[in-house]
Amino acid sequence: MSPVPATPVSGRRGLLIAFEGGEACGKSTQARLLAERLGALLTREPGGTPVGERVRALLLDPGSGPLDPRAEALLLAAARAQHVAQVVVPALTAGRTVVTDRFSHSSLAYQGHGRGLPLDEVRALSEWATGGLWPDAVVLLDLAAGEAESRRGRPDRFESEDPEFHRRVEAGFRALAAGETDRWRVVDASGTVGEVADKVWAALGGLVPEASAS
Repeated sequence: MSPVPATPVSGRRGLLIAFEGGEACGKSTQARLLAERLGALLTREPGGTPVGERVRALLLDPGSGPLDPRAEALLLAAARAQHVAQVVVPALTAGRTVVTDRFSHSSLAYQGHGRGLPLDEVRALSEWATGGLWPDAVVLLDLAAGEAESRRGRPDRFESEDPEFHRRVEAGFRALAAGETDRWRVVDASGTVGEVADKVWAALGGLVPEASAS
């Protein structure tokens, strides 16, 4: 049976809002701030479940060494399938809004545009892992490459990739956003944490009633 949640008897199912972007763009901070403001469930990918967190540790550990792009994509899909089944769908079905730090579009940007895997195959893999569940809105935190590099601390396996890989990923995110403008909200991620949070809130005004009323 598909994990896509049905509309609860009590009303409309919850919203799924994903934050996307390249490394060190501020996703985790902004996802947390939005979840707090909305009283939403905050989660992340890869991760969000005990299984997912173990996969995350493997994928981010520089000591894991090079992974075949297909193996990387499959590990992410496995973590996502567990995340959707165990965390995301139950919350949405209960009518809760879910804010996630990364979701399926990260696979399209990283393993598709970044690693060079066929986009249609990566998309099909994510569709299968989630049962066809995609975010209601995607917030892309867009940050200049130079500024992103200056924000990075001790690099993990993805952050350690060469600059050209990161450029491909960032260009991939912009291409995805340009191809689906009704779903994506592109937000300039430069400025203070508070300034970016205000931009995110304004960008979601058409989707989140609280933001529209602000």
